Amino acid sequence: MQLTYIVSGFAVGLLVGMTGVGGGSLMTPLLTLLFGVPPSVAVGTDLAFASITKSAGTFTHRLRGTVRWDIVRHLCFGALPAAVAATLALKQFGALDKEIGQLIRYSIAGSVMLTVIALLFRGKMMAWINAKPERQLQGRPLMVATIVSGAVLGVLVTVSSIGAGAIGATLLVMLYPRMSPAEVAGTDIAYAVPLTAIAAFGHWWLGSIDWTLLAMLLIGSLPGITIGSWVAKSVPEGFLRGLLATTLTLVAVKLVY
Repeated sequence: MQLTYIVSGFAVGLLVGMTGVGGGSLMTPLLTLLFGVPPSVAVGTDLAFASITKSAGTFTHRLRGTVRWDIVRHLCFGALPAAVAATLALKQFGALDKEIGQLIRYSIAGSVMLTVIALLFRGKMMAWINAKPERQLQGRPLMVATIVSGAVLGVLVTVSSIGAGAIGATLLVMLYPRMSPAEVAGTDIAYAVPLTAIAAFGHWWLGSIDWTLLAMLLIGSLPGITIGSWVAKSVPEGFLRGLLATTLTLVAVKLVY
């Protein structure tokens, strides 16, 4: 079983390093459905796993020059206070009931599929933006939209551990369509580090982290995300965009079923 945890961590880490997506969206269902981990423990452990794993990925993406730090800063302005507020709400009122949790999963799945469409039709979307540049957010409206998006992400990630990569990638593609897939991955990973760290600390406070399981996952994920982050910029953009679209489609299907 320990070897299975390590292999799972490596596979998820590799995928996250290359695309920025797949951490919570794959790891949380994997822990609950395949390994039988209680949902609350799966969420808390996955958040701790994501914060440490994505720190390694951020370092590598920074070396490769594929992180937009201005966007990271604006996302964090919204996400970090929202994560703290969501943690306090969980402490006060308890976990969300099953119906609301399922609604969140369906909402995330729908948003993920929007990302897939945006990725597959990126060329046409760019042509439309270049022809009608006034319809693309710029300046202060773009900054405000990014901060608000970060706040939504902060709540979603804290209560479900899902959304930091999938929804983050969706928003980056929609708000910043000129970013390359490697920049989407690097920026998505970088902003998620402080967000998942705060959310993980909250779950540690709530007592829902399995430290032994976390250690096994990290043994595999740290080399996995380092390799994935390093090769992301070297992989042809078309292939990386296809890999990202395929990964997101699988994530959406997994969230619904």
